Amino acid sequence: MSILNAYKRSVSRKSGAFIASAGHVLARPSALPAITVPAHALQRRNFVKIIEQAHEGWRLTFGRDPIRLDPGLNIAIPVLHTVLVVDLRESSISIPNLTGYTSDNVPVTVSGSLFYRVVDGYKACFSVSNVHENVKNTGTSAVRSVLGQFTYDQVIADRNELNSRLNTVIGTSIINWGVECTRFEVQSFHPANREVERQLELQMEAERNRRKQLLDTRAQINVAEGQKQRVILESEGHLVAKSNEADAAFKTVIREAEARQQQSVLEANAIAQQVESIARSIAQDKDKIQPEDRQRALNTLVELKRLEQLNAIARSKSNSTYFFGDKAALGQGAEAFNIDYAQHVKSGVEKKGVAEGSLL
Repeated sequence: MSILNAYKRSVSRKSGAFIASAGHVLARPSALPAITVPAHALQRRNFVKIIEQAHEGWRLTFGRDPIRLDPGLNIAIPVLHTVLVVDLRESSISIPNLTGYTSDNVPVTVSGSLFYRVVDGYKACFSVSNVHENVKNTGTSAVRSVLGQFTYDQVIADRNELNSRLNTVIGTSIINWGVECTRFEVQSFHPANREVERQLELQMEAERNRRKQLLDTRAQINVAEGQKQRVILESEGHLVAKSNEADAAFKTVIREAEARQQQSVLEANAIAQQVESIARSIAQDKDKIQPEDRQRALNTLVELKRLEQLNAIARSKSNSTYFFGDKAALGQGAEAFNIDYAQHVKSGVEKKGVAEGSLL
């Protein structure tokens, strides 16, 4: 029997008939004063409690001895039992416009979302008074402390590192409450005021100019290095070319000398064969050639060469006067080139003709 019914019966016995309404007032028609009853006292009490899916319930008997209730229909006797329900689904907490300082003393404003999930309903109910509020407070303090470990440029360059560090720090702090921090996402990150933002813009512009100058310097170094390598390669190419030309000239001289040597050998063999043939033709014994025969054959061959030279001189049109020199310069057989000798031969011929005429 509910408290309201007992209260109504007691009032009826003492003061007569009362009127109960949904406006929380029980009034007597007579001059008795009106009595106000709390709204929750008029709510209907029952003996069942429905636990929804993805939730977990804990039933206390007179405030102690908790018993876990699964999703579905469970018995909960009024006054005797108290039921606590925990949501096991992943939830999020918004942390908007949180001010803080980076490690390089830049005032910033950070907004983010903390995602968490209850993994142990018993601890979430009995290890902390208000799990949602305490998780939010823990996330707020963790954001300020972890943000102070990063510089402004590090956060701008890579937010994932900040998110990962916050997830680790917050998860370590709330794990004893049976709550798991699934992730933390930084949604916005910007300087706290316009003056700081302007200073950061100037700093970023200076950094960009420095990087541009560095890249230009590296490009010039690369160009100079390329020119150096080009000159080195060209000089090496010229050296190799000169070396190859010298080798080619050396090999050419060697080949020409070998050719001249081979030509001389062949000419000597040809002259030797000619001398041998002439000596065989003028020798008395064809089978046994004497050295004197070879000497006469050689002299004959020399005289033939001289006659060929005289023939060439006679046929030449470049000059009409030639000086042969003395007998010592002309060598053996120089009488053929001597004018006195020619006159001597001419006079001998004339004398021979006169002698023949006198005989006739």
